[in-house]
Amino acid sequence: MKTFLKFALTLALVFSFTHGYAAESLNGAGATFPYPVYSAWAFDYNKVTGIRLNYQSIGSGGGIRQITERTVDFGASDAPLRPEQLNKDRLLQFPAVVGGVVPVVNLPGVKDGQLKLDSDAVCKIYLGEIRKWDDPRIKALNPQIKLPNSDITVVHRSDGSGTTAIFTNYLSGICPAWKSKVGAGTSVNWPAGIGGKGNEGVSNYTKRTAASIGYVEFAYAQQNKLVYVLLKNPAGNFVEPSFKTFEDAAATANFNPKEDFNLWLVNAPGKNSWPIAGATFILLAKEKTASNKKVTVFFDWAFKNGDRKAQELIYVPLPAALKDKVRGYWKTNGL
Repeated sequence: MKTFLKFALTLALVFSFTHGYAAESLNGAGATFPYPVYSAWAFDYNKVTGIRLNYQSIGSGGGIRQITERTVDFGASDAPLRPEQLNKDRLLQFPAVVGGVVPVVNLPGVKDGQLKLDSDAVCKIYLGEIRKWDDPRIKALNPQIKLPNSDITVVHRSDGSGTTAIFTNYLSGICPAWKSKVGAGTSVNWPAGIGGKGNEGVSNYTKRTAASIGYVEFAYAQQNKLVYVLLKNPAGNFVEPSFKTFEDAAATANFNPKEDFNLWLVNAPGKNSWPIAGATFILLAKEKTASNKKVTVFFDWAFKNGDRKAQELIYVPLPAALKDKVRGYWKTNGL
């Protein structure tokens, strides 16, 4: 995720910050989605501490592999690991920040937040079962819009990604047909549409192709002024993607420290929850207590001082109650 910073995929990020008496270092690797906010937090932390942080933004799979092999002090993953995998590899896991996925459209005369879709419509569009924009099921949701009798061009990712993992987990959770025919993952066999590489590819296809629909990260939709839709959430309300609706999803979701926070943040039950939100996670090796304490000191500082910077970069900070759950989890594990 966060594909607008392509260089983050290949370059190691190096930050220096003092710890008062001696320089130290930490090494991390993993998800590209949180790279910009981690870098901004570390830059600010530089003013008051002294540890050098080397973060390789190589993707969630690489982060999981490197922390499992104990070649880094922490890994970062957009996909939460199940407790059984964490136990097998002797890992700890906690969320750090929230983002989300937004369906975007290219329809003549339709502006941000005018088109309403429910889960059934989104599912059937991506299954290729709803083929026209003036399909009765879409018209019933949008009586105020004159919808064209145009074929819907479905745009999806052609590469594996955390964005796709969140989107397909959302579809699997609300649509039994999707779950049985396609399933969820960073890469799936799409039943319909054309593929674009990265958020840029999906965005460009959607912009160039009339009567199209795609899905991109929230930040990417905002920065590129893509036309987003309203979605009906599990509480029955049509909501727009925003800091408020993402935070509501995180606040009402059942993140359980006893299960190492293993949760896909989709279809949250809150009244105002955006249904396609997602957290990104930090992974620690259980036995590396000394370096783990240094990692958690950094994230505790970020939780206290980094919310404004996160919002500037169009991330959603963890709600206060969830931050407290994370701190309790650290304490339980001796950190």
